[in-house]
Amino acid sequence: MKHYHYIFTGSGLSALMTVYEMILSGKFNDKTILLLDENPKKSNDRTWCFWDNSTQFDEIVSKKWNVALFADENFRRNLDLNPYQYKMVRGLDFYNLIFDLISRQENIHFVNQKVIDFEELGNHCIVKTESQNYTCNKIFNSIYNPNIVKSQSKYPLLQQHFIGWFIKSKEEVFDKNTATFMDFSVEQRGNTRFMYVLPTSSTEALIEYTLFSKDLLSKEEYENEIQKYIQKLGITDYEIVEKEQGNIPMTSYKFWKHNTKNILHIGSVGGWTKASTGYTFKNTTKKSKALIQFLSNESDFRKFHKMDKFWFYDLLFLDVLFRRNDLGSKVFSSLFKKGNPTLIFKFLDEETSFWEDLQVIWKCPKGLFVNALLMRVFK
Repeated sequence: MKHYHYIFTGSGLSALMTVYEMILSGKFNDKTILLLDENPKKSNDRTWCFWDNSTQFDEIVSKKWNVALFADENFRRNLDLNPYQYKMVRGLDFYNLIFDLISRQENIHFVNQKVIDFEELGNHCIVKTESQNYTCNKIFNSIYNPNIVKSQSKYPLLQQHFIGWFIKSKEEVFDKNTATFMDFSVEQRGNTRFMYVLPTSSTEALIEYTLFSKDLLSKEEYENEIQKYIQKLGITDYEIVEKEQGNIPMTSYKFWKHNTKNILHIGSVGGWTKASTGYTFKNTTKKSKALIQFLSNESDFRKFHKMDKFWFYDLLFLDVLFRRNDLGSKVFSSLFKKGNPTLIFKFLDEETSFWEDLQVIWKCPKGLFVNALLMRVFK
């Protein structure tokens, strides 16, 4: 069995971002690193979006917007994002960037194999694939097991699930300078449902039907709603260039409890997804940087995670949305109707002071959140 210092079981966003930060740091040139994944990462299987005021990854940002539209059935508001920009990165562009960098590192290898098991054995670990076994000092695992969260009831689990169509229309209907962040004007049907539109030109856009809810829909339901929305936009002639779909777990479950001295869970299985929004790219950038700093000083992975106030805010938000999924539109509209968009995005980035937190939180329906707080306190 070949031995490595670090093995990544799974090579999705969190693994690739962590390897990227390892390379940039220059501190791991003497460490052997292996990435294992059954997916060769050769296709554009997803799109990541995030708000940002830096230039990191600008070389692969395919589109930026300075303005984002928020809407429900009663109002529409264009949000000035300054100093942020809303940015879109195609999955394949990110994979190509990272794998090009990896290909130039003699100490880092990628093997296209499916991981079937891994475990810690005293001071080392073993990873088993369908064709061979490996040993290592440390494992970074990003393979998500949904049963871990589904088997408990203390922390609610919602799904952010969606289907999106990249379309090209004959009519010039899109404002290429404005992204539709959330449009709740679609029928809610007892859930939290909205449209998400990312125009890349006046005739091209990604149109996504998204829900924050407990249960998934049939494929036909998502696509029927997309078709209805396209008609609502006044588009009569268009072609579907590409499709994407996804399902992101939204939960404040304490994933870090499963970390051991030598096995660290990262990505969704490590709680790296922002629980209240499902946004992953920016959060993963921050977590991977923190992990590299941690590895400079510590070796026990059980010490990596630090709880903070934002974990509790997300927990209360998910409690509200889990019990009253029909009120999601009301909650988000209360935030964005009159709230300062820059402050809201700063809050969602977990970079606000407690006083700034209060300015955002007080915009929310107080009764719902006070009730959620009391139920947590006296549960």
